[in-house]
Amino acid sequence: MTTTRLHAIVSGRVQGVNFRYYTSHEAQRLHVTGWVRNNADNTVEVMAEGPREGLEELLAFLRVGSPAAEVKEVREQWHDATDEFNDFRTRYV
Repeated sequence: MTTTRLHAIVSGRVQGVNFRYYTSHEAQRLHVTGWVRNNADNTVEVMAEGPREGLEELLAFLRVGSPAAEVKEVREQWHDATDEFNDFRTRYV
């Protein structure tokens, strides 16, 4: 199975609204690996690897977010997978 990498930056009201929790849950449901974290500029960053179809579903989730989130923008970049992740985790900076 071919895997790819999604790097996304989500802006809006996405911190303090369980965005990382819901993102982790969705990523695990989709069997993709990587991480999610809050950034100092109030964005949420996601690095995920897996089948393109699963990553497209994750991206669709990121555009909506958690129930209390107000997503304004999702900037995405696609890259070749590195296979460096074993699971999906929340990172804390």
